[in-house]
Amino acid sequence: MEHPPYRVAQELELLLGDPEDPGTDFSYTRCLELDENEEFPGDICQVLEDWGLAEFYIPAEHGGRLTDYETVMQVMRVVARRDLTVAVGHGKTYLGGVCVWISGTPEQGRRLAEDIRAGVPVSLALTERAHGSDLLAGDVQGEPDGEGGWRVNGEKWLINNATRGSLLSVLTRTGPDGGPRGFTVLLVDKRPLTEGEHYRCLDKIRTHGIRGADISGIAFDDAPVPADAAVGGEGGGVETVLKALQLTRTMCASLSLGAADHALRIALDFAERRELFGRRLVDLPQARHVLAGAAADVLAGEALATVAARSVHTMPDELSVAAAATKYLVPTGTEALIGELTRLLGARAFLKDVHALGMFQKVDRDHRIVGLFDGNTLVNLNSLVNQFRSLGRGWQRGSGDTAGAALAFDLSAPLPPLDPTRLSLVARRGSGIMATLPDSVEALRSEAALRPELKGALAAAERLLAATGRVHEAMDAYRTVVSDVPPAAFDVARQYSLCLAGAASLGLWVHNHRAASTGRTGALWSDGVWLWPVLDRLLTRLGEPDAGEPDAYPHLLDRLRATRTAGELFSLLPFRMHGGESPHTDESDPSEGTSC
Repeated sequence: MEHPPYRVAQELELLLGDPEDPGTDFSYTRCLELDENEEFPGDICQVLEDWGLAEFYIPAEHGGRLTDYETVMQVMRVVARRDLTVAVGHGKTYLGGVCVWISGTPEQGRRLAEDIRAGVPVSLALTERAHGSDLLAGDVQGEPDGEGGWRVNGEKWLINNATRGSLLSVLTRTGPDGGPRGFTVLLVDKRPLTEGEHYRCLDKIRTHGIRGADISGIAFDDAPVPADAAVGGEGGGVETVLKALQLTRTMCASLSLGAADHALRIALDFAERRELFGRRLVDLPQARHVLAGAAADVLAGEALATVAARSVHTMPDELSVAAAATKYLVPTGTEALIGELTRLLGARAFLKDVHALGMFQKVDRDHRIVGLFDGNTLVNLNSLVNQFRSLGRGWQRGSGDTAGAALAFDLSAPLPPLDPTRLSLVARRGSGIMATLPDSVEALRSEAALRPELKGALAAAERLLAATGRVHEAMDAYRTVVSDVPPAAFDVARQYSLCLAGAASLGLWVHNHRAASTGRTGALWSDGVWLWPVLDRLLTRLGEPDAGEPDAYPHLLDRLRATRTAGELFSLLPFRMHGGESPHTDESDPSEGTSC
């Protein structure tokens, strides 16, 4: 089954060439060199500019190529799969502009689109040294200048592209008392300001991962900002930012998906070529278990992220739920996956210039920061806790936008344009994705009645449905929680995210398995080859007894190895990789221990 977002991403993959060839502009060798020198990847970003990546940061109504967020996610996944530093450094321009796309005037959108198209970096300036993610505590002050504009004072810190960026969407306290209506997003343009007088850039902060990224800050000193810089009107800053974060949190999944793709490929190549005591590592039971589990985790993240990205268009009024669950689950799942593969690789997970040029240790370091972007783990779980009342009520009533969920599941369905006015801070009717779960289980039950090979997946789906009911019962105890959230409530939110991922995976399979059973990834969709292990992994993470069914995984591991040999990405849908077949040169050293 060919899918348009993957075809667009394939165009970029082919242009960039083989990352294992040191002669290509965007090679692993070059990325490691830049990382070692803590240097911004400007030359690689220029390659992406020349291809037109910035056009995907500009909505179609402003002349860009951003027609759907699923395509943006797959395009950025290509970049992140090669180097997260590049993805973070270049992709920040989209994050910086998203407030304008949601709440800006047509004139603001036109001007911003022109700047982005001209290669002007844009930044999102939310956090401050003393307050972190507590947006309502922000101290950067905008005082009226008597002419409708502001004089801005204060410091934003830990800001990506704060120094390189010419435009910054700055969350500014414009009401002295603060509060939800006391902040405004000001699109501050540094170009007419005088550096050293109106602003100064804070030093680049040295980081463990994404070493070359411009993680710095900016301090304003009576910086004049005109009235037409206000995005969404005075006092609308917090609402604008929270809605913008629903989009950016969803898109952050592309960073984790790319990192997971890369880490899994490195580990598989190692297991295929490594010999210990006369046997290849890939033939040892424990190594097979780790690889198959990691493969299932990759597809679980891809399934959830795909549904969430499509939900941006089909049910934006419920995106607060899908975005929070995706931003929590996909980065944490990738962190766990990298941890498991680290134990498989042993010392080579940490060494430079040995296996895969030492790229695994870079992927590991770089990805750790993804969970902190646009709200950390606790922030996203807290967002779910705050919606327990409406989510619980929706589950009991079977309400939520089930029609929108069905459109998100059906990959053949065209996506409507995003209507920013439908974005909501709370999913008032519940989650349509979750409400479809009983019907999806019933559809799988009907299929399994005719095809016994689906019975394993059906058993897992039925257990997921029962677990989801118990999670919603547990949510009842925290329906009135607003602040001082107890730790147990965060754990229930974590479980809710896992159930939502299961509902998304099952809905995706039910709506696409016939069409997807043909083509290069057809074997993954036939007989529930990917569905059963994905649901089993989610049940395991839910702590369900007797989860971890061994019979769910062998066929999935076979598909993982076959796609690598064929030069394909291990993915739900077809995507051809550069790099050719997996090398099988022996790397024997019986004296060196491994985790297996």
